[in-house]
Amino acid sequence: MNKAFSAFLAIVLSALPLASLAANKETDRLENCGMVLDEILRIPDNIPQDLLDKAECVIVIPSVLKAAFVFGGDYGRGAMTCRSGEHFTGKWGAPTMIALEGGSVGFQLGGQATDFVILVMNPRGANAILSSKVKLGADASAAAGPKGRNAEAATDVTLRAEMLTYSRARGLFAGVSLEGSTLRPDNKANENVYHKKMDAIDIVRKGGVPIPPAAQKMISLLDQHSPKNTSDPKSLK
Repeated sequence: MNKAFSAFLAIVLSALPLASLAANKETDRLENCGMVLDEILRIPDNIPQDLLDKAECVIVIPSVLKAAFVFGGDYGRGAMTCRSGEHFTGKWGAPTMIALEGGSVGFQLGGQATDFVILVMNPRGANAILSSKVKLGADASAAAGPKGRNAEAATDVTLRAEMLTYSRARGLFAGVSLEGSTLRPDNKANENVYHKKMDAIDIVRKGGVPIPPAAQKMISLLDQHSPKNTSDPKSLK
């Protein structure tokens, strides 16, 4: 009995460092999301304010800071936060972890670190990502987002898109096509962040958890820069 208990205890204790490492990795990702968003919002020619104000959700995929990041049949990890409330009219809420996978942006970045920001422009796009894997350009329309203080340069395609996608690499910030890539909730990462199994839709839409400390910067920046949803109320129902 004592030998069996000792063996069980050894297994439990050996797993603890792995669990701690996983939680720390997700904490770093959330903190990086806040840093990336802060830096992008400081760029003079950044995301148009009126588009940010009409976004129901924002996805930030920070670069892997300690390794070369190649996007083209590869993946990135980040977080997605949405405005709270039944019709996305409240404050920005707790994030779900997100995985960006597959496809190709049409060019290889080699060892250049790249950050991605995606605006989700309607409830259909938001609920689709929270529920399952979504292929951009097929399951959800996506377009390279315009930049600048206003959206005067936006085309009809941009204005009709469910998602507007941006990248930052080599010091340059621009709209970029992510068609063919997929977005999905990273529920294993969510378990590491919230210390229990939770679906992304429960985290984001049902307010099932408080905002983690590591995500406070990301959320407070959005509350500061876009406190109100200015979308047509009819489009939110």
